[in-house]
Amino acid sequence: MYKGFKIFATVVALQFVAVQFQAQAAGRIPVRAKHGMVVSASHYASEVGVKILKKGGNAVDAAVATAFALAVTWPSAGNLGGGGFLVYHGADGFVTAFDFREKAPLAATETMYLDENGEIRDRSNHRGLLAVGVPGTVAGLFLAHQRLGRLPWEAVVQPAIELAEKGIRVTWGLHDGMRYLQRVAAEYPSTLNVFLKNGREPYEPGEVWKQPDLAKTLKRIKKYGPDGFYKGKTAKLIAEFMRENGGIITEEDLARYEAKERQPIHGTYRGYDVYAMCPPSSGGVALVEMLNILEGFNLAAMGHNSGMYMHILAEAMRRAFADRARYLGDPDFNPDMPIERLTSKAYARELRHTIDLFRASKSDPIKFNDAYESTETTHLSVVDREGNAVSLTYTLEQSYGSKIVVEGAGFLLNNEMGDFNPIPGRTDTTGLIGTPPNLIAPEKRMLSSMTPTIVAKDGKPVLVIGSPGGRTIINTVLQVILNVIDHGMNVGEAVEAGRIHHQWLPDVLFIEKGATTLDSQRLVEMMGHRVRIRRGFQGRAMGIWIDHEKGLLMGAADTRSPDGAALGY
Repeated sequence: MYKGFKIFATVVALQFVAVQFQAQAAGRIPVRAKHGMVVSASHYASEVGVKILKKGGNAVDAAVATAFALAVTWPSAGNLGGGGFLVYHGADGFVTAFDFREKAPLAATETMYLDENGEIRDRSNHRGLLAVGVPGTVAGLFLAHQRLGRLPWEAVVQPAIELAEKGIRVTWGLHDGMRYLQRVAAEYPSTLNVFLKNGREPYEPGEVWKQPDLAKTLKRIKKYGPDGFYKGKTAKLIAEFMRENGGIITEEDLARYEAKERQPIHGTYRGYDVYAMCPPSSGGVALVEMLNILEGFNLAAMGHNSGMYMHILAEAMRRAFADRARYLGDPDFNPDMPIERLTSKAYARELRHTIDLFRASKSDPIKFNDAYESTETTHLSVVDREGNAVSLTYTLEQSYGSKIVVEGAGFLLNNEMGDFNPIPGRTDTTGLIGTPPNLIAPEKRMLSSMTPTIVAKDGKPVLVIGSPGGRTIINTVLQVILNVIDHGMNVGEAVEAGRIHHQWLPDVLFIEKGATTLDSQRLVEMMGHRVRIRRGFQGRAMGIWIDHEKGLLMGAADTRSPDGAALGY
């Protein structure tokens, strides 16, 4: 009792400190526009999206064009060889989502990465061609465009072709990425020949970098749509490269791939509607579950990133991530996932009652578990003149994916197979998992944390948000939403503010350096949380706020992204 009272007294005393520390990014002014806005990880790509809007394209046209441009200008995550998700909210209230997550090849098996002792063989689920899933990006962008686009397909692919053919000036961010590939991709000549000058040295900032093979691949996509990627010359290049280098993706795998239109997850939070991606992304379910739990607390009164605030958020995160691991996977292979229950207010009340206000819970790996995901993904947000909104997140998995460029095709392949549970039945405190919903199976989509999200009020979009960051994506999106709704931040402040992360296992509360006060950090440690200060960044959120009263769009590209840009007109 004495210890609990001491923590309580400390909580009360430190709330005043925390309120003064509300947002380290206080005063950041978002970019404003009246007619359209594109926010992405690349200035070049955002510029492409705005030009499409100016030509009369809608939000989907601009999002597709921006995504193709990112494959040229932000290759660490922008891609043709990966996959992702798109959430759409029309000005008329129509909401839908597109799933273009990668799939396991037909030859994949549940134990394909294990040696004779049942251990993962040489990190083969993350390294090499066996780690590559069948790409979904081209099919997904085409499906979204066919369903909702306005301009001709050729018009939204052409800007990326021009960027690849004419070249772009290398930024410091791209230069750093090239130096990274020079180190880690030395065994892949096809990669070095694309990203290094004469296959040997990184381009210097300001030098022009051209990608002729990628331009040819994009031209086939422009002319033939998905058949320009999943069939014909590009498919042959991929399949031959796989056969010659130990991969298992075949022309049949590529020809069989299909993107899907799905119904997004829907929840409510303090009078707002929240739409986010459904499985095989875990993002929407976990986000809504956490928001439902947190709705029962007065977060604004606690103060942004105060000790009590971080404790309550961490406990909500812990519970949602445990459920994520226990229940979620590809819906085509797991038809009985209890999504309605997980996203219900009643279930949130049950979970809320299990939270001790002054003591951290303990994560139990025997009951639940979670898996590794890389932090390298990219997100873009778009709003057009009519008020239609797109939130799109896609990825190669790790930075530059597998680090392997398909010879003659000019694009990098993903290493998404590492998002499956690699060892059936094994769970431990490090986060290694083996639960059935996300075990490997042919043509199964691996579980994701990508969380493209649109928040609406009175049937109209008001916040378009998403982020890279692996498992931290869900919690980054959560905190941006809380920053806006509970703490009254503008979108620039909300995107920039320091963040925390708890993912159930390992049982650690990660706090971005500078995100809170030392006193608040000590308070959560007193409550029993094991704290680790994240010296790097968490996420690179890209957000747009729609002010319907003023008729303004306000965009913010996270400064954690070196080349990010919010552009409007």
